[in-house]
Amino acid sequence: MQHAPKNGTFSSKIGFVLAAVGSAVGMGNIWLFPYRVGQYGGAAFLIPYLLFVALFGYVGLSGEFAFGRLTGTGPIGSYEYAMCARGKRGGSVLGAIPLFGSLGIAIGYAIIVGWVVRGAAGALTGSLMSTEPEVFFNQMTDHHLSSVPWHVIVVLLTVFILIGGVSGGIEKINKVMMPAFFVLFIVIAVRVAFLPGAAEGYKYLLVPHWEALFNLKTWIMAMGQAFFSLSVTGSGMIIYGSYLSRKEDVVHSSVMTAVLDTCAAMLAGFAILPAVFAFGLDPQAGPKLLFITLPRVFQQMPAGRVFAFLFFVSVLFAGITSLANMLEVVSEAAQSRLGLKRRTAVVLTGAATLAVGLFIEYEPLMGRWMDIITIYVVPIGAILGAVMIYWVLGVPAIRAELMNGRTKPLSRAFGFLAKYVYVLLAAAVVICSFVIPGGIG
Repeated sequence: MQHAPKNGTFSSKIGFVLAAVGSAVGMGNIWLFPYRVGQYGGAAFLIPYLLFVALFGYVGLSGEFAFGRLTGTGPIGSYEYAMCARGKRGGSVLGAIPLFGSLGIAIGYAIIVGWVVRGAAGALTGSLMSTEPEVFFNQMTDHHLSSVPWHVIVVLLTVFILIGGVSGGIEKINKVMMPAFFVLFIVIAVRVAFLPGAAEGYKYLLVPHWEALFNLKTWIMAMGQAFFSLSVTGSGMIIYGSYLSRKEDVVHSSVMTAVLDTCAAMLAGFAILPAVFAFGLDPQAGPKLLFITLPRVFQQMPAGRVFAFLFFVSVLFAGITSLANMLEVVSEAAQSRLGLKRRTAVVLTGAATLAVGLFIEYEPLMGRWMDIITIYVVPIGAILGAVMIYWVLGVPAIRAELMNGRTKPLSRAFGFLAKYVYVLLAAAVVICSFVIPGGIG
């Protein structure tokens, strides 16, 4: 039995794709991808990365989108649907794992996006440009409740977007924010290209070190980066898929999402690393790249205040569109499982996100929280989603759903790639996340 989504559908294919890209493009594209490219072989890293993006986009994204569209609901209802199709129970309990993963990430993510808003405000007022970056960062993160107003602004903005609904809120805001994200980063990348010494950053990104391809860790990190960058985590893409019209080609939408997400990651690299190298700074990964290293760059470059503001606004767009997806998963579950109206469910979800986040605003606590969620909870949800789609529900059911809105037949290899290659790689992501310090996503 197929279900119609309670919250309506996206009004256009481009609206759906931009929303999916908005969910996928986040902090990992901006502060982690450029660093990993340079650390694991430069242009050579792109070979395994693009291979994994192609596979995960074709099979992983397509599967999650189709699963959501088939069931018309989020992970709890979708997993329950698949288990019931096998005459089994427990699907709703399993579906709660990736849902809690989305909520867990949202709690920490809202704090980080709050720092981004504070950075944008600092650039606008000039305080970011006149304060030592370490001092500015410590003012945001060194004690509890240090960034409450900015944290509240982020949650309220996301709640406001979600109250607008699927087409009137999520789709509309992504149609504005995601094109703006690309335009702003292009402007920054062009400006950075004229900085003396920027060529070293391009070398870091693009000069291939072929020996890295013989290092297993290069492939593991490329796999993790591709997997989590596309957000194939058994949760967020399922809920967006549930809002996709049955007239649309899911596979084509998945490919477009993967291509645009990769373009965003590369664009971030071209905008950030040349600037970092131009001023002889360290291209370290993590929040310090955004909040310490880059502010030091902006302080030294001509018209730095303007470009600092544009940069933080573009990062804000990426953060808000990702956060909207995370909270949509939870609010939809509150609607479908608790019988709440959309507005009530969204407000309660936002309130819970803010309430928990207030206790972990102190950066070390937030870091530990995010480590637990991203290293343990999210990867488990991802493998559950892969198994649920291709082993429990089965390839034939998903293949049939994928053919709705599509005229060209799927590759004969689709079933094999999905059931054996993709699922095994999803399991490898879980294992590597557990055994490699700091995880791989």
